[in-house]
Amino acid sequence: MNLRAPKGTDDILPPASRTWRQVLRAWEDWAERFGYDLIQTPVFEQTELFARGVGESTEVVQKQMYTFEDRGGRSLTLRPEGTAGVVRAYLENGGTGEMKVAYSGPMFRYERPQAGRRRQFYQVGVEYLGVASPEADAEVIEVGYRFIVEAGVPGLEVALNSLGDATCRPHYLRELRGWLEERRDALCDDSRATMELNPMRVLDCKVCRDVVAGAPAPVDSLCGPCQQHFEAVKNRLRQNGIPFIEDPRLVRGLDYYTRTAFEYIGTELDAAQNAVGGGGRYDGLAESLGGSPAPGVGLALGIDRVLLASSADPPSVLDAFVVIANEARRDVAMGLVSDLRQEGVRVDVLADDRSMKAQFRAADRRGAPAVVIVGDEWDDGVVAIKDLRSGDQETVKIGEVAAWLVGR
Repeated sequence: MNLRAPKGTDDILPPASRTWRQVLRAWEDWAERFGYDLIQTPVFEQTELFARGVGESTEVVQKQMYTFEDRGGRSLTLRPEGTAGVVRAYLENGGTGEMKVAYSGPMFRYERPQAGRRRQFYQVGVEYLGVASPEADAEVIEVGYRFIVEAGVPGLEVALNSLGDATCRPHYLRELRGWLEERRDALCDDSRATMELNPMRVLDCKVCRDVVAGAPAPVDSLCGPCQQHFEAVKNRLRQNGIPFIEDPRLVRGLDYYTRTAFEYIGTELDAAQNAVGGGGRYDGLAESLGGSPAPGVGLALGIDRVLLASSADPPSVLDAFVVIANEARRDVAMGLVSDLRQEGVRVDVLADDRSMKAQFRAADRRGAPAVVIVGDEWDDGVVAIKDLRSGDQETVKIGEVAAWLVGR
């Protein structure tokens, strides 16, 4: 039997996994800098959570969810996105006050597999709950932007729009539905069905892109408070040096968004793969899940897509590799390895007896920038350290090896 990973899933192995580790560490760092605590929610939830939260008319709910019945007859779904589960947890645990949380983990959608679009994909995100201020929108946008820049995505900018709220959106939807009705015959079958439930979904249809190019835009129907909110978000982004463009056709793929919606675009990338994530405000989501009103705004980034767009090279996982020149020195060499690790140095060593040539090859395969050679010089209180990039070698006191490696 030839067992293989399921279609649309991937094994992440070295050296690619080194970049994954580096990027995920950078994500945790940026989330902490902005004050977001960790949250972990179940990988599967009640199916109703996503039907009510994400939206019955969305492609995610209609076509992409992995739904199953457990042994108790309950309908469960592997999470296709992170926000609904976070809001459910917020409501279940009181649902009051401000909460800033960050998450990371696998999501699942039955997609047509291609580069940057997988059936199991890894997503990171933040959710800022309990605060309606446009400052929260701008902060969420900024944390994602700073992280993606550090991840090495070239030419990054933010595409920004406002979708209005319960005050001004009904008027806009009536106007848009009427406009689409006049062009019904030119729309695809999916759009004709969707326009009755949520006509804004049609603006997101790739097939009907040319047909809806002249459609009314949500931003043209904003009420006064929504317009003021949108202007405040843009002003804060300008003040914080976040480049953005206004995209009146941007509606995102989920029904819970209100007011601010945004995407991160790598402008130097192919158009089919240039969106690496996005998010927006979802002030009505808590109520749609049966909770009390609670404003919220968040973002989600696909790490698979970020790395596909990144120009960064895989990093070295090590600071040094210890080479044992004489097997009789293994005990002291292993003691040195343990000491270095405790002092914060990333160091590795072969666990079996091999020639020095084989150990140097192992150091090269592991991407170590330097080797620490434990030989007869140990009796003099020193070791030799060789820089594998320059070829230079020098003698260092045993007690100073950690400082030398960290400070080089």
